[in-house]
Amino acid sequence: MILMAVPSVLLYLLSFTLLHPVVLGENDRPIIGIITQEVSDEVFLQYGKTYIADSYVKFLESAGSRVVPIRLNLSEDEYVHLFESINGVLFPGGAVDLLNSSFSRTADIFYKLAIKAASSGIYFPVWGTCMGFQILTALTSGKDLLCNTSAENISLPLFLTDDISSSKMFRHAPWELLHAVARENITANFHHYGITPKTFLANEKLATFYRILSTNQGQDGVAFISTMEARDYPIYAVQWHPEVNRFQWRSDRAFPHSVNAIWISQYLANFFVDEARKNANRFSNPKEEESALIYNWPVTYTANISSYEQAYFFD
Repeated sequence: MILMAVPSVLLYLLSFTLLHPVVLGENDRPIIGIITQEVSDEVFLQYGKTYIADSYVKFLESAGSRVVPIRLNLSEDEYVHLFESINGVLFPGGAVDLLNSSFSRTADIFYKLAIKAASSGIYFPVWGTCMGFQILTALTSGKDLLCNTSAENISLPLFLTDDISSSKMFRHAPWELLHAVARENITANFHHYGITPKTFLANEKLATFYRILSTNQGQDGVAFISTMEARDYPIYAVQWHPEVNRFQWRSDRAFPHSVNAIWISQYLANFFVDEARKNANRFSNPKEEESALIYNWPVTYTANISSYEQAYFFD
């Protein structure tokens, strides 16, 4: 029995190595920043003016990263210092003005710094979820190109494009996972607006900067882009919410919790944190690092007043 099991174990280890190649000298203590956003619900104001939903923090922590909150309205010099200290950034979901808000200003600074760093050979990954996806289309195009593509409180499969085979996000994904994500309702959608493939392809800046990895159809029948990645930079975006599959639980929300829903959530968390491991930035000393981490702020139970189980509040 033991001898028969050995080849299977070796086969598993070989397949894992192929999907997760070891990179000598990679950063095994990655820290990723999450941009806070202004509180829009009066119920949240009792706790603070800005917040981060805990599901985004857990999403990154589950793959071996620590998190630093990137607070709004800091100086550009402070943001540059943070950029040079962390290993990636996540733009979360929510609702803000894509062109004129404290969030868009902050996101724009990190987006431009990431692109500038690439010209010097510095690998700094950027991830956008839902609103973060939308922010990235506005930062790249310089325009708010969204239209009504309502997919509110619904889980869907992805209509994958041929570009997944050459994409960084999915090219190493197991076939069984791709099969599941293309056929099962395991991507959670909570948005009213999106960008259509027609609008995307008509905008030269978007069409040349990003490749479309998946599309979907909203409840009104309008197609929208659901997954994309930059062609030449480590910039990735999903219009859906992979973090909710494992960390949000309201029964009246379309949070998928099947085995495959958990798999795609963990796969993407692993993927992005692995991208952050390729960045060697670090804080100048352990004390500065410790004081920046999100552990310095208490987490608040919010499931009784929102769809988030918990949230961090600031300011």
